[in-house]
Amino acid sequence: MNKKDFLARLRIGLGKLPQSDIDERLNFYSEMIDDRVEEGLSEEEAVKEIGPINLVVAQIIADYSSAGSNKAKTKTRRELKPLEIVLIVLGSPIWVSLLIAAFSVIISIYAVLWSVIIALWSVFFSLAACFLGGLAAAAIFTLKGNPVTGLAVLGAALLLAGLSIFAFYGCLAASRGVVTLTKKSVIWIKSLFIKKEAAQ
Repeated sequence: MNKKDFLARLRIGLGKLPQSDIDERLNFYSEMIDDRVEEGLSEEEAVKEIGPINLVVAQIIADYSSAGSNKAKTKTRRELKPLEIVLIVLGSPIWVSLLIAAFSVIISIYAVLWSVIIALWSVFFSLAACFLGGLAAAAIFTLKGNPVTGLAVLGAALLLAGLSIFAFYGCLAASRGVVTLTKKSVIWIKSLFIKKEAAQ
């Protein structure tokens, strides 16, 4: 098989690929054959060294299917027009400011969430401390001969104990919610960077 026959059969075998890719492969193998002919081989010998046409076609299609999507993404990234680049640069004071503002709002919301959690835990500890103080006050009033006042203070202390139990479970649930939100946010941000690396 000479060079012309090889390239014709290669064109037919690669018929499903985009025309630009077919032309690229044909030019590549044409130059390869020419280089070997310059080294002293005949066209038939040069074609024979390349290998059977079916294996060449299968290898090209396999390479194309594995790298096709990455190639398309790379082409899309390289096709920025000069006017688009100029608009991106000129618009940067606006979109960079908006990006910084959005980031600041997200950080502020996150800080507020944790501030609320800290405030809730403070309420719980205050209720628990008031319960302990109420027990001590009830004991003191009872020992000093005011059992009615001691009983009233004891009732208030038990009420505070119940409220502190409710507050504890509420604080625990809120803390778990914010921690879960934090984990999901970190995973989401990480997935954005991983996708970008995979696209490159």
